[in-house]
Amino acid sequence: MEVTAQVERLFERRSFGIKPGLAAERCLLESLDHPEQSVAAVHVAGTNGKGSVCAMLASILTAAGLRTGLFTSPHLVCFNERFRVDGVMIDDDSLKQLMERVEAAAESVDQAAEHAITFFECCAAMAFEHFRAQGVQLALLETGMGGRLDATNVVDPALSIITRIDLDHTAYLGEDLASIAAEKAGIIKPGRPVVIGAMPPEARDVMIRTAAERGAPLRDAASSVGISVREVGLDGQRVKISSDSDSYPPLTLPLIGAHQVENLATVVAACEVLRDQVQLPLPDAALVAGLTATQWEGRLQILQRDPPLVVDGAHNPGAARALVKSLRGVCRHQPVGLVLGMCADKNISATLHELAVFRGPVWTVPLATARGLPAADLKQVALAAGLEAQACDRLPEALHAAMTWAAASGGVVCIAGSLFLAGEALAAWKEGAL
Repeated sequence: MEVTAQVERLFERRSFGIKPGLAAERCLLESLDHPEQSVAAVHVAGTNGKGSVCAMLASILTAAGLRTGLFTSPHLVCFNERFRVDGVMIDDDSLKQLMERVEAAAESVDQAAEHAITFFECCAAMAFEHFRAQGVQLALLETGMGGRLDATNVVDPALSIITRIDLDHTAYLGEDLASIAAEKAGIIKPGRPVVIGAMPPEARDVMIRTAAERGAPLRDAASSVGISVREVGLDGQRVKISSDSDSYPPLTLPLIGAHQVENLATVVAACEVLRDQVQLPLPDAALVAGLTATQWEGRLQILQRDPPLVVDGAHNPGAARALVKSLRGVCRHQPVGLVLGMCADKNISATLHELAVFRGPVWTVPLATARGLPAADLKQVALAAGLEAQACDRLPEALHAAMTWAAASGGVVCIAGSLFLAGEALAAWKEGAL
């Protein structure tokens, strides 16, 4: 309970809002004697796919015997998920001590910094401090939002990675792909290599121009890594990987979805850059073993097979397109019903436009966050998109109705629309409450 109370106190800093900029984070890290300088880093930005890329890379690096830190957000079930070393979440006792140390430092610099230290700034500092204490050799850092002004952008990374760019967080990052790409490209550092994933041409052009301006060697994963998919099923996808410099034995990637093939190409390109330019010991066997063992909850995760129940955090148009393509590939001609909850600050209409191709029933639910759109309001947006929708007061109610429909129709149920909802569903599922 004590850890829970401390986490809730830390969450209170969310009331300070989102404050793009690095000055406050630098003040906080200075008060902690610069833990960010104690560990080499791989910095990952992008609209979609950055979490999956981090998860695959972390598994590979751990398989190679490197002590590997992983900082991601948001968490799905518990706050500890954000801070991992060699795949293991921080334990409650260590988390308690870490929060005490960082919160005390934050309070000491609240007045001196340009604004009160925010929730995410504290989280980033906690990651750096935890990785220093754990003797991490290489830390994988996922940006919270954007890149240029994200709190994680205080590092001078060994490698930067930028995954697919799409329209999201437009109030902060810009209204068009080029503007958003420019913010993401802010993690590219002078002279440091950068790997980019597949992305729209206008975003790719920004990456190429920024890398050239900063003298950063750029590797385009989409043009340098080829992946052939040999078999797809609920257990994963059997793939054969080749690149400009190597060929790998066939392997089964547990993560399903066509978008994960794209992410996989980015990961392979990143590993080859780390091996060839950064001189990290990354044998092919570690890449194969790490990819085969990758786990990443809440991303096209199969919770049940009969009838199929899938949970996915698709929360923007690009992620929705990937979800549609992936489910059609795995479940083929089965009808798909959606249990849907979304944040009010997302591009809901465009996301539902992508999901409307399923033409199955939709059950809308509220989210356990102040950012959530009421289920009744989400229902109206779904109806406007041409979907058959009904609003439910709670997730279990919606899921019961959806699973009853799936059993009768031979359909598939997908819980989607927000990582908040994915986390709620996973927590309830693990507790046997669904």
